[in-house]
Amino acid sequence: MAEKRLAIVTGGARGIGREIVWALAKQGRRVVAIDIDEARLKELEELAGKEGYQKDDIITRKLDITDAGALTEAIEQLAEQYDGIGILVNNAGITRDNLVIGISDEDFDKVIAINLRAAFVATRAASRYMMRNRWGRIINIASVAGVMGNAGQANYAASKAGLIGMAKSVARELAKRNVTANCVAPGFIITDMTDVLPDKVKELAKQAIPANRFGQAEDVANAVAFFASDEAAYVTGQVLCVDGGMAM
Repeated sequence: MAEKRLAIVTGGARGIGREIVWALAKQGRRVVAIDIDEARLKELEELAGKEGYQKDDIITRKLDITDAGALTEAIEQLAEQYDGIGILVNNAGITRDNLVIGISDEDFDKVIAINLRAAFVATRAASRYMMRNRWGRIINIASVAGVMGNAGQANYAASKAGLIGMAKSVARELAKRNVTANCVAPGFIITDMTDVLPDKVKELAKQAIPANRFGQAEDVANAVAFFASDEAAYVTGQVLCVDGGMAM
């Protein structure tokens, strides 16, 4: 059954990533949450135990995904241990917002390294096993910023637009092996990252959303669960905006 194939979620210890872990686990999949935040990973393990999941149902791995060698090695080890990789969700991401004239080389490179380059490394490693098993789902968590741009986020928007372009290319390459590649592009979702924004910024953002409300992490996780399912077998190279209509 496809549901039993291993799923890997980067940035899986908190926010949208954690909700994606839960959504895939509810589908009956064995899920690996990769994150650099050890405390959050331990918290996830404890919550999984309380929810009745076994140790091998939700697995955690502390890892700096900007270390390409370590990330590749971790994926290869997981694939060997659990008979391949079925699903890869490239969710990990950061922001270093500023106007374009104020973005340092360091802040540009850091955002690209985590949001885009690590996703490429993970995709390269996992796709080998997906091709071998002739089944796979690659899902990139992009952003409406990567679809329509956003002032003060040139580095972030570039990384997310890169995820979209990469998914479309991978979709073309791997379709004949029954491997799909798609993107979910969240709009304004309530997370720790958005909670710290000033109220004025939040209010302006809400005015740009036809639904007139912010989304929940579960909304994004539900879209990921669809792309990961057998029902989405004929859907590839697509971008699904989960944004209340913001990017229309």
